[in-house]
Amino acid sequence: MDKVVATAPAAVADVPDGASLAVGGFGLSGVPNVLIQALHERGVGGLGVVSNNCGAMETGLAVLLAAGRIARVTGSYIGANKEFARQYLAGELEVELIPQGTLAERLRAGGAGIPAFYTPAGVGTQVAEGGLPWRYDGSGGVALASPPKEVREFDGVEYVLERAIRTDFALVRAAKGDRHGNLVFNRSARNFNPLAAMAGRITVAEVEELVEPGEIDPDAVHVPGVFVQRVVPLTPEQAADKKIERRTVSASSARGTVNG
Repeated sequence: MDKVVATAPAAVADVPDGASLAVGGFGLSGVPNVLIQALHERGVGGLGVVSNNCGAMETGLAVLLAAGRIARVTGSYIGANKEFARQYLAGELEVELIPQGTLAERLRAGGAGIPAFYTPAGVGTQVAEGGLPWRYDGSGGVALASPPKEVREFDGVEYVLERAIRTDFALVRAAKGDRHGNLVFNRSARNFNPLAAMAGRITVAEVEELVEPGEIDPDAVHVPGVFVQRVVPLTPEQAADKKIERRTVSASSARGTVNG
């Protein structure tokens, strides 16, 4: 039952070239940076990544992307990642962009053993009809386009069939975890990490705080240990290394004045 692995390199030592990975995180929040860096140092390539976004500010999945280690991305947001956009438009990267809620449910369904589901998101668009560019040819043309999906009517409303996502591995970052793999996430880090953890056949969690079994209130557990195979405790320095994507501050008030 003790799922603790001493180091991140040891925890990802069996991830092969071409593996599929579900990776948690939302923006720069809750990103398993230590595990991603360990994969980068191993030189693993040809990866198929499923994640809300593909990193930013040269951190997170952007480390693997910049090194040319990612072959395909299934996600819902490119954002300000210029290298992601460049590789996509140049035909170097295959990208399946899907609605964010659909991505979340495809991951959850994979973890719950549900092979597919119907959703109204995307009906009447190329999401359902096909033709979205998955890969460009480098000259502005489309080398590979998305196929059409089944559309079915329920109670007079059309819905599109979406398949669940299962991956070879999942990498997540938790605020707290115990030796049995029970995990707790903090605020925005909870958006995609639990779903990614459920979708992986082998799930590896880096945890900022490792506690003993029984120290986490069962009602506080966000992901039960049944979904987690390996737990990597972070050092205090690793746990404290959290970047801010966009720092915003308010103008300071003149002395003696009160805002509001």
